[in-house]
Amino acid sequence: MRYLLLLIIIIPAMDIGFLLFSGKTIGVWPTLIFIILTGIIGAYLAKREGLQTIRRAQEQLRYGQIPSEAVLDGICILIGGTLLLTPGFITDIFGFLMLFQPTRKLFKFFMKKSFRKWIDRGNIKIIK
Repeated sequence: MRYLLLLIIIIPAMDIGFLLFSGKTIGVWPTLIFIILTGIIGAYLAKREGLQTIRRAQEQLRYGQIPSEAVLDGICILIGGTLLLTPGFITDIFGFLMLFQPTRKLFKFFMKKSFRKWIDRGNIKIIK
């Protein structure tokens, strides 16, 4: 949690710096168009990937399986879509990385590792 607070402060500050730099370098209008375009593309990709993930989860449930991978995919897609709707270049990069299947695996690995740590510490209790 202590790192989360740091990220909430550092990433927006870096995004503002990059936006100011790009506004000076390529101009205000191209920067605004780029921000709007990444938001539109991000919303489209999040919807497409989200629907595929829901279908996968439904299929797994239909066969009596627990859709754990689909749930992690859904979390990544939700976070990635939110990051893409947030103006900024750094958030856009992380948003796209979380939406694309090959790079999403890395985020899912770290999420599983974090969940395992929380369970081992007793922060999350599994009820059977």
